[in-house]
Amino acid sequence: MSARTVLSSDDIDRAVTRIAHEILEANTALQKSGTKNLVILGIPTRGVLLAERIAAVIARTEPDADISNILGRLDITMYRDDLASNPTRNVTETSIPAQGIEDKVVVLVDDVLFSGRTIRAALDALNDYGRPRAVRLAVLVDRGHRELPIRADFVGKNLPTAREERIRVQLAEADGQNSVVIES
Repeated sequence: MSARTVLSSDDIDRAVTRIAHEILEANTALQKSGTKNLVILGIPTRGVLLAERIAAVIARTEPDADISNILGRLDITMYRDDLASNPTRNVTETSIPAQGIEDKVVVLVDDVLFSGRTIRAALDALNDYGRPRAVRLAVLVDRGHRELPIRADFVGKNLPTAREERIRVQLAEADGQNSVVIES
């Protein structure tokens, strides 16, 4: 198996910073305020870590932003369409900010966008918590090969890949280092 690094730690930091600023700009255009009615929900595992990094950039940019009212996590395990073929997935905690998601702009955050099935499951899970004004999607890597009509609004890097290749996102909080690697 061969592997090549396509994003370094610095590349990931720049992508996260850019995504955070794009989220603020888009929300300002919609809400007239960078963080007004904004909720950022990470999809476990690495989507949560990326959401935390995005929230940290937002906190540095918007000093009056209360990250505890913005940041959460959304477990999608029970909404996946592959539970029959992979029943051993661990259910994790869902944590929605106290203000909820009703009439909010929700940004779902994940590490890699591939078929779109994870995001479809996230949209289904989100319905159990309320009706957002809008749902946006932020991903570190968009590798193509969509099976569903889902598109990311905020993308760190578009990486066209062969279907049989694998993208491995490593983040220091979970893996001890930051990188994105394509394995073939």
